[in-house]
Amino acid sequence: MNLHQLRFVREAVRHNFSLTDAAKALFTSQPGVSKAIIEFEEELGFEIFKRHGKRLKGLTPPGELVYKACERVLAELENIKRVGEEFAARESGLLTVAVTHTQARYVLPQAVAEFRKRFPRVRLVLLQGTPEQLAEWVRKDQADLAVATEALADEPGLVTLPCYDWAHVAIAPKDSPWLKPFLGLGARKMALTDFQGLPVVTYEPHFAGRRKIDAAFAKAAVQTDVVLEAIDADVIKTYVGLGLGVGIISEVAYDANKDALLDAVPLEHLFGRNTTRIAVRQGVFMRTVMVEFMGIFSPMLTPKLIERVMGGGQAYDI
Repeated sequence: MNLHQLRFVREAVRHNFSLTDAAKALFTSQPGVSKAIIEFEEELGFEIFKRHGKRLKGLTPPGELVYKACERVLAELENIKRVGEEFAARESGLLTVAVTHTQARYVLPQAVAEFRKRFPRVRLVLLQGTPEQLAEWVRKDQADLAVATEALADEPGLVTLPCYDWAHVAIAPKDSPWLKPFLGLGARKMALTDFQGLPVVTYEPHFAGRRKIDAAFAKAAVQTDVVLEAIDADVIKTYVGLGLGVGIISEVAYDANKDALLDAVPLEHLFGRNTTRIAVRQGVFMRTVMVEFMGIFSPMLTPKLIERVMGGGQAYDI
């Protein structure tokens, strides 16, 4: 038994049981991977993989246990490497943070600026994607941290901590009648039924609380006319400004001064509040720069708190 065999098993599973893709990821040959796995199975005395001819089709029941053990062993090996890197260069190197557009554009800039002041020799990389992509990048060590609202708390293999809460707002051009009844002192709150028949511009379903929006309308049996979906709040604001419809965006993406041509009304009473979370891979060695970035982004995430919860469950609520 050797580390190469453990890596071959892990990559075979990660690449949907394609030995060709696993070999490419490991910069080796497909026959070499196949031979090593067969030798590993012979040494164990049972098959790790289900097969159809020469093709792998899945994991056998004992193979499931072997795969989980491979993941643990290789994760601890990576932690040993990280310990060495940490103490060789405590305040240099690379920190990769996976984020959605809203976080990167509206929330992270101040944290990034402060982090750069404290760690000028650390190269910071921001990877943008869907919440599901973010989680996968962290699980595969392609990112150190992930910041998003949707999905992270439900993703296996991650430890997630809450950072801040936010709600949605409705936006419309100042010269439009759509939000006039809900503006000013004494104005009534917007109701779900007020969206009936209105053209709506909002987030794509995987982003920024869109699922809660859809669930609220469905529960109230209100039919909405979504004329445009986007992952980018700036895109939504642009098309709302052109009169395409009423926008529903995160309140962190609206600035009364910068967005002076748009009216906004709060929608917390309709869609509730959302929690943005930061995630790390369960069992990962927490480098100083990771802990520091988390604390800068959300001051309630102290080093002691992070240390306490890292061995805990999938999602942690403060």
